[in-house]
Amino acid sequence: MEPQDLFVSCFRNSSPYIHAHRNKTFVISFGGEAVLDADFDHYVHDFALLSSLGIRLVLVHGIRPHIDQRLHKLNHPALFHNNLRITDDLALQCAKEAAGLVRVEIEALLSMGLANSPMAGSELKVASGNFVTAKPIGVIDGIDYCHTGEVRRVDSAAIHQHLDQNTIVLISPIGYSPSGEIFNLSGEQVATEVAIALNAEKLILLTEQSCCNPGDGEQIRQMTTTEAHAFLQEHSDIPELIRLPIKASIRGCQAGIGRVHLIDRAQDGALLLELFTRDGIGTLISCTPFEELRTATLSDIGGILELIKPLEQQGILAKRSREKIEMEITDYIVIERDGSIIGCTALHADQQGQFGAIACLAVHPDYQGAARGQRMFDHVCLIAKRLNLNKLFVLSTQTTHWFIERGFLLSGINSLPDPLKKLYNPQRNSKILCKTVD
Repeated sequence: MEPQDLFVSCFRNSSPYIHAHRNKTFVISFGGEAVLDADFDHYVHDFALLSSLGIRLVLVHGIRPHIDQRLHKLNHPALFHNNLRITDDLALQCAKEAAGLVRVEIEALLSMGLANSPMAGSELKVASGNFVTAKPIGVIDGIDYCHTGEVRRVDSAAIHQHLDQNTIVLISPIGYSPSGEIFNLSGEQVATEVAIALNAEKLILLTEQSCCNPGDGEQIRQMTTTEAHAFLQEHSDIPELIRLPIKASIRGCQAGIGRVHLIDRAQDGALLLELFTRDGIGTLISCTPFEELRTATLSDIGGILELIKPLEQQGILAKRSREKIEMEITDYIVIERDGSIIGCTALHADQQGQFGAIACLAVHPDYQGAARGQRMFDHVCLIAKRLNLNKLFVLSTQTTHWFIERGFLLSGINSLPDPLKKLYNPQRNSKILCKTVD
C-alpha cells in the first residue's frame, strides 16, 4: 500500500475513536522513570494531541526514582517493606523536592508551542493543586511507615471545574491532611482513586514493561477482572512493576471504571495506537469481555451488512436485504469487538421440521485465523441441540471443505426439506451439505 493510501486508511479507521473519545475524561498515570527518559517529550506531544481532540485529561506522575536519587546523594538508604516505601523525615523532604521539580518540568513541556514542533500553537493550560486529601498508612506488621500515606478523599468538583475550562490537570503523588501534614503516596493509587472519583471513562497506566504470560512470554492483550485476579494468584513471582498496575486495574474496574489500559511506554506512539486502533497495543482490563459472542439485535444490522457486503460482491454469500436481516435478526449470532461487528452467522431453525440451516458465516479479514468461525459454529451447534433439531444444512459455494472437516456430508437437493428446497437458487449452484445433530 502506498504511503498516502496507508495514511488515509489509518486516519479513516481512527475516526470512530476520535468521535467516541471526545469530551470523555481519561486519567493517565506514568512513573518517574518515564519523566527521566530522554524521549518523554514524545508522550507530552501525545498528551497535547489528545487534549486538542477534546479529551479531558488528568495526568498523574510518579517520583520514585527522583526520591531514590536524592537519598543516594545524601548517603541515606531508601527504606522499603513489602515493596512499599517507608517515608521517614528525610525521605519526605526528598519527596516534596522531587514532586515540585517534576511538576514544574512537566508543566514546562506542556507549555511548549514552538513553530515546526508537534505542539506548535497548542496553547495548553495546566492546573495543579491540593486535590488529594490523604491519611497515614500507620503501622503494619510492626513497621511504622512514617509519612507514607494513602488517599482519603479526592476533590472531584475542583478537578471537574478545571476540566470544564479545557485545562489539563496535573497531579503529583503527594497528599495533604486537614491538619496540614504531607504524605508521600503511590502514584498508581492516586491515579486509580482520582479516576474513580471523577467517574472517568478510562484509566490508562503507562508501565515499564508489557503484561506478559510468564509461561510463553506472549503479551496478554485482554483480561476481565476475574481473569486478572486469578492471574495474580497463579503467578506470585510477577514483578511489582506490573503487579501494582494490575491491582490498580482491578480496583478501578470494580469501582465502576469501564476500561483500564496497561501500556508499555517503551514503544513510541503506544498511547495513540492503544486509543485509536481497534486492537490497540497494550493490555485491556475490564469487568466484561472486550470481545463478546452474543445474539444479534436490531442495532447490529449496519455492522452485519458492512461485514457481509464484500463477500456478497465476491459471490461467496448470497445477497440479503436489510429488510430480510431485520426480519430474521434473532436468528443471527455476532462477535462484537470494541463496538464493531467482526463476525456473524445465522441459524434459521424450523422446530416443527426439526432441522436448521446455517447461513451467513463470515469473519472480518483482519480477524481470521483465530478460530472465531469455529467459535460461532460451536455456538450454533449448541443452540441446535437446545432446540432439539435433528439435522443441520448448509448451502455453500466456496467453504465446502471447511464444513466437511466439521462433520458435514455432501448431499443432493432431494435431501433438502421443502422450505429449504423452495429457497434453493440453481443459478448459484451451491453445494448442499448435511450433518446430523449429535
